[in-house]
Amino acid sequence: MAEARFLGAGPAFPFQADPGGSLMLRSGTAKIEESIRLVLSTRPGERPMRPTFGCRAHEMVFSPSASPRTLGMVSRAVEEALAMWEPRIDVRGVTAWPDATDPTVLYVEVEYVVRATNDPRNLVHPFYTIPPETGAEIREEEHR
Repeated sequence: MAEARFLGAGPAFPFQADPGGSLMLRSGTAKIEESIRLVLSTRPGERPMRPTFGCRAHEMVFSPSASPRTLGMVSRAVEEALAMWEPRIDVRGVTAWPDATDPTVLYVEVEYVVRATNDPRNLVHPFYTIPPETGAEIREEEHR
C-alpha cells in the first residue's frame, strides 16, 4: 500500500468498470506501465488539448524498419517521450528491433527504474508500420 502512495493511482485505461460497477483504478507499478504504454501509443497531435503529448516514433512508419538509422531514431524518440511525459521513471536504455517474421512490426524494449522505489523494470512495446504496396496490388485497384 505504501508503494501506491508514492507512485500514484488513477483510472485504468481504457476506462472500464470493476466487478462492483465502479471505475476501475490502477496503482503502483501497474499504473506506471500503463502510462508508459499510453505515451508510446499516442501520436503527437492526436490529443487536441495536449498536442505535444505522445511519441514521435510513429513518424517513422514509412521508413524501412530494419535500417540501423530508423532503429536509432525510434529509440531516441521513445527516450525523449518518456523523459518528457513520465517523470516517475529513469530510462536506463531503449533497444529497437524488427520482428523476425513480420516486417510490419518493430519492437522497442524500455529498461527503466522506478524513481520512488529504485525498482528496475523493463517493458516491450510493439510499433506497427504500414506494409509496402506492391505494383501488382496497385494495378488491380486501378482496374476496378
